[in-house]
Amino acid sequence: MAKLPSEQAPDHRSAVLFELFMHSVVDYAIYMLDVDGRVISWNPGAERIKGYSEEEILGRHFSVFYPEHDVADGKPTAELLTAAEVGSHEDEGWRVRRGGERFWANTVLTALRDDQGGLVGFGKVTRDLTERRKTQEERTGRRQAFAHLVRAQETERRRIAWDVHDDSIQSMIAVSMRLQMLVAQRRDSALMQLDEAIQGAIRRLRILVAQLRPPALNDEDLIASVRDYLDEVVGGWGLECTLRHDFTAEPPPELVVTAFRILQEALVNVRKHANATAVVVSLTGKDGGLLAKVVDNGDGMKARGEASPGEHIGMASMRERAEAAQGWFRVSGRPGEGTTVAFWIPLAAPGTSWR
Repeated sequence: MAKLPSEQAPDHRSAVLFELFMHSVVDYAIYMLDVDGRVISWNPGAERIKGYSEEEILGRHFSVFYPEHDVADGKPTAELLTAAEVGSHEDEGWRVRRGGERFWANTVLTALRDDQGGLVGFGKVTRDLTERRKTQEERTGRRQAFAHLVRAQETERRRIAWDVHDDSIQSMIAVSMRLQMLVAQRRDSALMQLDEAIQGAIRRLRILVAQLRPPALNDEDLIASVRDYLDEVVGGWGLECTLRHDFTAEPPPELVVTAFRILQEALVNVRKHANATAVVVSLTGKDGGLLAKVVDNGDGMKARGEASPGEHIGMASMRERAEAAQGWFRVSGRPGEGTTVAFWIPLAAPGTSWR
């Protein structure tokens, strides 16, 4: 009668358990090679990932799993030599299934030695990362498209803001100055009312410029841009605004624009959805980057419910901007206790310029 694994000698029991493990794993290709690189064992995961049955692959050289150009360059042999010399070799790249289909894989090749230190073969583990790579490429593609859109938006906002400021506002200021001269001469109430209307229009146009692109943003001054926006725009919504900051770094221009646009969108969301009376914006240097928060005293997240589709778009835009800059974005809050929007962006983040 055969002994159960628990009744067998330790070495034999370990071998049995390892064999059970080998044949239970299907997410990884796990197989053994002899010292020359020929396949001498094969698990179900290897058959699933690489497409060869055990009968088809045993005895064949493992270079069959590599693209032709890698074989021509001697990559399989070089990996064996490296693993034998340093103990193991890890790689990520294209491999080939039965039938010629390529897939992206992570591989670990480990040298196996006997008690005397002699090389007896190699163990190899392969993981199919094709779907993960595809997902990463799709995410990269979306971020590149988003970056292109943001750059186009910033260019158009800058153009319109300059046109409004340099053309419309300056022209209206000139008209207002002429009217004020006439009012001083004639004391005509109709002229005074007309001048007041023009002054009101100028104020509204300046608010529009602040919404499109505050002048301080052209000077790459984040603190001044946020302060101007709070004073000229948010204050006009009837919100009590507070700006707190100890951010003394000189961030790159793309970070200034990215941070300002996230803060702007967060403040617009407060106006639309929070039912708040006060908002605090804080900018702090932390962990080599900018930590920014927008805290309101409104209804809180759950009370605001699923809100409108516009809020979802705004949240997605803020998150996309922060993550595209290699940072993070979070929203938290409780019913009746307001909402906190927080994000962090590294100062030296690699990636696409947003300006």
